[in-house]
Amino acid sequence: MNLKRYLPILQWLPEYDRRQASSDLLAALMVTVLLIPQSLAYALLAGLPAQVGLYASILPLAFYAVFGTSRTLSVGPVAVISLMTAAALAPLAEAGTEQYIAAAVLLALISGAMLVLMGLFRFGFLANFLSHPVISGFMSASAILIVASQLKHVLGVQASGHNLVELLAALFSGLGDVHGPTLAVGVGVLLFLLFARNGLAALLTRFGVPAGTAGIVTRIAPIFAVVITTLLAWQMDLGDRGISLVGFVPAGLPALGLPSFDPELWQSVMVSALLISVVGFVESISVGQTLAARRRQRIDPDQELIGLGTANLSAGLSGGMPVTGGFSRSVVNFDSGAETPAAGAYAAIGIALATLFLTPMIAYLPKATLAATIIVAVVQLVDFPAMVSTWRYSRSDSGAMLVTFVLTLAHSVELGIIAGVLLSVGMLLYRTSRPHSAVVGRVPGTEHFRNVQRYDVELCPKVTFLRVDESLYFANARFLEERVIELLAGAREMTDLVLVCPGVNHVDASALESLEAINERLGEAGVALHLSEVKGPVMDRLKHSDLLNDLSGRVFLSTFDAWQGLIGDRTPQRMIS
Repeated sequence: MNLKRYLPILQWLPEYDRRQASSDLLAALMVTVLLIPQSLAYALLAGLPAQVGLYASILPLAFYAVFGTSRTLSVGPVAVISLMTAAALAPLAEAGTEQYIAAAVLLALISGAMLVLMGLFRFGFLANFLSHPVISGFMSASAILIVASQLKHVLGVQASGHNLVELLAALFSGLGDVHGPTLAVGVGVLLFLLFARNGLAALLTRFGVPAGTAGIVTRIAPIFAVVITTLLAWQMDLGDRGISLVGFVPAGLPALGLPSFDPELWQSVMVSALLISVVGFVESISVGQTLAARRRQRIDPDQELIGLGTANLSAGLSGGMPVTGGFSRSVVNFDSGAETPAAGAYAAIGIALATLFLTPMIAYLPKATLAATIIVAVVQLVDFPAMVSTWRYSRSDSGAMLVTFVLTLAHSVELGIIAGVLLSVGMLLYRTSRPHSAVVGRVPGTEHFRNVQRYDVELCPKVTFLRVDESLYFANARFLEERVIELLAGAREMTDLVLVCPGVNHVDASALESLEAINERLGEAGVALHLSEVKGPVMDRLKHSDLLNDLSGRVFLSTFDAWQGLIGDRTPQRMIS
């Protein structure tokens, strides 16, 4: 067994030097500064105590450094996974209770086990079943749900719900109880963070700050909001004035241990764990590949499953919540000059120190600050222009996006993502079950062949060239038979039919039977069946069947070879499209 395949740390650690360590330490400092408020905020979003977010940012970072393949990906709690965690656990227990926390820990453990197994069996391709329109619709709807769920902390009211309708109704009924000081803190932080996102970098560069430094300062702006409002709450006793604070956070590192084995609880969270695993992997692999491409590096999707799986397993074993790669902190890690995954391990040490020594101050952190941080972080995920452009380009993809979007908002995140996946797979099967095919003719004076309905081409009434633009499998095998019979019925003079196969990458057993049936039926009608442009892997498989031996015609290397061999000096007809 190749250890470097399963332990990517062995690929970079032997050559690790002081220069790389210096770069990684600087990046780790910046990520730690950003990750502390994010961990607290996303624990709040998931309905968990603040320390759970911190616990989920220690061992997972260290384990990903050992098993992950991205040099700059930073794992930990993220907004969408936190929302999915809250949605999965809400029916099981009241938020913040011991049972709720135990279920969150179990969710991380099961998710980690699933990811590791998928990685070992090389199931990274499964993420491809989540099409981009479905992911976009799901992310947009999730962001809207997250914003709605955090408005109660900004307004200082009580509101809860499992979907947008319930959340908005609860918020509307609580408008008369809006708490002024809480609103002032929440809106103030919101305005500051929006300014930091949209205008701070330009302001800093105007005063001579390098663009790179200005960008990093902009990304870590939430820490300034956290520090300032925490100090204000501490000095002005804002908690006594009705502003909700994070409250007591136990100091110390998390205790290691297995969650209690409750078969009923395991069964209750199994589907949610699978959805969280897949969505988390898709989000993480997207971020990792984007950053890797900038440095002409590559990541291994199957090993990434193992890396994320071990990160989640370690979160479950240390009292944390489900984690995945986060976009904002990964970008900060990248821009700060991180060169190896050791930066993540150093950041884990930083979070551990914060858990040991900073929790007394964290207790004074206003929840409105964390809520504003979440809102500004996720609002950029709402992508209405993508919905418009997808509608213009593909009605079917737009339909899948819209259904995912609406069901996520109106019912639940689980139903939304499941419906989106099923619709995507269903539309794929529908499209491939009716493959595009075209009768083609020769472009005069060339060796090129084009659709007779689009181009001015040459034809021969005795020889028909049918191009198939899809792999042949059980879902479309019958469709091809019907297409050939239709051609046979409409071409009385035809003596030869050439199946042009440049788009056929696979022929399964059902399609093979259909080709054999087509060959037999054409033979009974006095028409020879020929093949052209058959790809090597397809030909290799066909050689293990009787089709080539029983074929009434020949196999040509190219369509032009078939034209020359079957038509020769015959005078073709011209067809004007």
